[in-house]
Amino acid sequence: MSTKQYRKFLRPEVVSKLANMTLRARLVVEGFIVGLHRSPYHGFSVEFAEHRQYMPGDEIKHLDWKVYGKTDRFYVKQFEEETNLKSYILLDASGSMGYASNAISKLNYASYLAAALTYLMLKQQDSVGLVIFDQKIRKYIPPRSISTYLTLILKELDKVKSSHLTNVSTAFHQLAERIKRRGLIIVLSDLFDEPERVLNGLKHFRHKKHEVIVFHILDPKERHFDFGGEVIFKDLETGEQILTQPWHIRQDYRQQMQDFLSFYRRQCLENRIDYVLMDTSEPFDKALFEYLIKRKKIGG
Repeated sequence: MSTKQYRKFLRPEVVSKLANMTLRARLVVEGFIVGLHRSPYHGFSVEFAEHRQYMPGDEIKHLDWKVYGKTDRFYVKQFEEETNLKSYILLDASGSMGYASNAISKLNYASYLAAALTYLMLKQQDSVGLVIFDQKIRKYIPPRSISTYLTLILKELDKVKSSHLTNVSTAFHQLAERIKRRGLIIVLSDLFDEPERVLNGLKHFRHKKHEVIVFHILDPKERHFDFGGEVIFKDLETGEQILTQPWHIRQDYRQQMQDFLSFYRRQCLENRIDYVLMDTSEPFDKALFEYLIKRKKIGG
């Protein structure tokens, strides 16, 4: 396939039509790697440890990012040594994550991103684990770096469904106490819970010396509230419904949403937590770049 053909697999609406989670993960990462030189992060490199020019299908763990940064070409070589970083992907599967104003729900989007991150980490020989939570921890798969882990984690992501309840902070506190070894915590959530309580949960991870990156995933209509006509709004967790004309409340809603986002941006910055706002219309490469930048900072 051409670069353009690979790049299309960074678009959520294309990925959603693929047959299974394994294919989604592989093609998202291939599209990301092949398209690096066209990205706004042109010249970004990660320290891996040259030889043959990269061809689609090669093991990603053999890519030499330092040579890419100097030559704008991809070369492959054996990894110098296995790293010891342990990453935990925390996937919010509460009721609100099931919302979709188009064909892709927040949970769909988050699960595709989690699959791509898992694929990328394992190909880099990092350890990765998966935690699925709503009001409590529903599934816990501890980090490993073995290749068979890809099938195990992608199988869980392929079948995940949203529930009705949420308690983000409780799940965070439970997990912070459970994880004994310092690692990288990757949160995929809409953070629709009491912000102060969510923040306390995130700070618990920092107190335990973990690095944290939050991918705050929203639907475009949740961010901008550009509904028209009369609309029935239904709470996906309580089932409560209201009928209203959106223009009556649009200004107030947008202000509250801005306050909500500003709170997380400010507090995450103050607590040295990486915060990345995304919505389900955005290509996946933005998140993959943020992960690689974080990975480079951590080292190891």
